[in-house]
Amino acid sequence: MLRTPVWATASLLAVAISLAGCGEDKAPAEQAAAPQATTQSEPAASAPATINSESAQAVVNHYADMAHAIFSDAHNTAQKLEEAVDALLANPTDETLQAARDAWIAARVPYMQSEVFRFGNPVVDDWEGQLNAWPLDEGLIDYVEGDYQHALGNPGATANIIANKELQIGEDKIDVSEITGEKLASLNELAGSEANVATGYHAIEFLLWGQDLNGTEAGAGERPASDYIEGDGCTGGNCDRRRTYLKAATGLLVSDLEEMVGQWKAGESDNYRASLESESAENGLRKMLFGMGSLSLGELAGERMKVALEANSPEDEHDCFSDNTHNSHFFNAKGIRNVYLGEYQRTDGSTVTGPSLASLVEGVAPEVNTTLKTDLESTEAKLQVLVESARNGEAFDQLIAPDNTEGHEKVRAAIAALVQQTGSIEKAAAALNISDLNPDTADHEF
Repeated sequence: MLRTPVWATASLLAVAISLAGCGEDKAPAEQAAAPQATTQSEPAASAPATINSESAQAVVNHYADMAHAIFSDAHNTAQKLEEAVDALLANPTDETLQAARDAWIAARVPYMQSEVFRFGNPVVDDWEGQLNAWPLDEGLIDYVEGDYQHALGNPGATANIIANKELQIGEDKIDVSEITGEKLASLNELAGSEANVATGYHAIEFLLWGQDLNGTEAGAGERPASDYIEGDGCTGGNCDRRRTYLKAATGLLVSDLEEMVGQWKAGESDNYRASLESESAENGLRKMLFGMGSLSLGELAGERMKVALEANSPEDEHDCFSDNTHNSHFFNAKGIRNVYLGEYQRTDGSTVTGPSLASLVEGVAPEVNTTLKTDLESTEAKLQVLVESARNGEAFDQLIAPDNTEGHEKVRAAIAALVQQTGSIEKAAAALNISDLNPDTADHEF
């Protein structure tokens, strides 16, 4: 699956971002780099205080509590999505299709807040691709129409699993007569192409919405409910296999999320949480800050926003079939803020709170804590502008259109806020006497 450039040290390395997106490779001249973090005017604490190890460990333990709660919500909302898909398959109508789409959008809310746990926690990052890999060449999965732009040289770009029981990929023939979650997972990165994505949220998104053929004009995908009708009335062909594919992909999503809930469950002796809590408290804090900075700069500001903006390419927006990209970005940033403040609002309305990075930083460098909290609020406000824009009829793909100067300003403001908060994350790490933010190389303790 597509792997993200890392924000690896306190010097905030510049990262180059690939431009492949929702099935399209761009020419080298169109490639864009992630934004550089800037140094803010106020200095970091010059003599970091010693952090109490017990307080630090409490923060790491609460971080694990939040991860468990967020992945549990992601699992629960995926189960509701599965129920909505079952209802669609039982009675394919415009109403049941819309209900399944609504359930997909609701399922994205907790999941996008979980991505801050990817970086620094290999159990999450290694697992994430099967659920959220993007961009994808949708022609691998089903029929495509219009000017279908796919990854250059991808032999699976038009394989169409739904229409064919056997795939011819180069000299190899692959039996796909039986569509199961296990079979679909085995087709990810088929023939070595990261654009061959057969599972996860975006495969399901494509199956519910279909291609977005609107470019930078208003509108999402418009797949008809009749694509899921059995017998007479089936559109798109192969409705029986499309039904099976959607059911298998949704079931796999649920089981994958159930696995991650187990990895963060308290009281186990052989899961990832037990491993995390057995490490030094400093390394736990390092993973938290590394995850915040990596998502803030390289992933969200860079790969998910700057790339699409600089290329004026709706093919590079994250939730490209559903036009849900504004919410995707907003809740990614919310996840960063959750980790710093030690707060998460669950899907049932309750709030998980506890010992936080903010409290640790406040104890040694109050001015750094104040600045970072202000920056996090500013980022949320700038991303809220994108959410409101979409509610008013101008979604992310329209904002990045070549001639939309006002839209570009909105997106650039959000990117700038993310870059600024990343600089403040670095200063928070320095205040806690954490100089090397890469958990893979650091081996020292407080």
